[in-house]
Amino acid sequence: MDLYQKKSRWKFYLVLVGAVIVLISTVYSNYLAQQLAEEERKKVELYLQAQNEMLKTTNYAIELTSKYPDAPEPDYQFFLDIIKSNTTIPVLLVGRNNEIVDAVNYGSELDSLEKVREYERFLAAETEPIVTPDQRLYFKESNLLTQLRYFPFIQLGLIGAFILIGYLAFSSARRAQENRVWVGMAKETAHQLGTPISAIIGWIEHLKFIREDDEEIKEVAQELRSDVTRLELVADRFSKIGSEPELKKINVYDEIEKCRQYMQRRAPRKVDFHFPDPDANLPVYFKINPPLFDWVVENLLRNALDAMNGKGKISAEIYTDADSVFIDISDTGSGIPANKFKSVFNPGFTTKKRGWGLGLSLAKRIIEKYHTGKIFVKKSVEGAGTTFTIQMPRTGER
Repeated sequence: MDLYQKKSRWKFYLVLVGAVIVLISTVYSNYLAQQLAEEERKKVELYLQAQNEMLKTTNYAIELTSKYPDAPEPDYQFFLDIIKSNTTIPVLLVGRNNEIVDAVNYGSELDSLEKVREYERFLAAETEPIVTPDQRLYFKESNLLTQLRYFPFIQLGLIGAFILIGYLAFSSARRAQENRVWVGMAKETAHQLGTPISAIIGWIEHLKFIREDDEEIKEVAQELRSDVTRLELVADRFSKIGSEPELKKINVYDEIEKCRQYMQRRAPRKVDFHFPDPDANLPVYFKINPPLFDWVVENLLRNALDAMNGKGKISAEIYTDADSVFIDISDTGSGIPANKFKSVFNPGFTTKKRGWGLGLSLAKRIIEKYHTGKIFVKKSVEGAGTTFTIQMPRTGER
């Protein structure tokens, strides 16, 4: 459990660091954008001033020419250089009588109708123009400034995409490695169990042979053989991990009852089992591998017994919809905190002092990988109990 708490803490720290980086980037980008916006406004004001000076110069030249026809033409080059220096900021110059004098840097030359529509858009947006006695100038941000304002969001998207791709890649590699470990461990366990099981069977037969007429020895040998059969089942379960199991069409009520009978014989007497009676319900079929599926149910029942400390009630409920069979297994034990509903299925997660935290992880693998079903915590109240739900594909009533 500490492992997953540390893992969650590191995730939080990484997200926090990422948020700080994005925040700093956003603040600095906004600062640069503000500086650029001020520079653009100054540039636009200079543009308007050059336009006004050209207008004044033109009016003065007309007046001077009317008096002195041979007067030289004024030099507009300085003003033209200033006006032409604006190649990025879209501006719309409006005269005293609301006539549109000029529109530049719109990507393409605007016709008269487009200029009027652009002017109406400025008015509708209540854009504050730069005003002189003879003209008003409306302007928009340059593409560079707009891109700079959107840069933090683009950066956030790129960082998020990089983190997501990295996380998915590492998670996929980690899951593949975990799967190899699970399969290797399970098959090695099955292999290691095989030799002593075979030896024990041989010793049981030898014991029965040398004490052929001893009824007490026969009874002991029979119980030993029952335990060995159970060990063979355990080894068979482990051997099936990593292989494609054979699925059989089974009545869910019969299978759940079989698990109840096995676990109830090994449960404390103060634990009550309330399971549906197979004879009182119409058969409902699903396809399972009985040894593996029973392993899942037994894990849930064993966890329920541990959570109740030898006293309480374990119940099962079976219900269906058009596509699925649902099996609810409930106990009156200590319960699970709401924030741990998903963590309980993680390998190594356990609340027991001596637990390995593998039972529910194996159960999830068996149900989801080999039976295309689902297993999840349906509800849990601390101090009152827990309900696990197994959802399996349904194969029909008959």
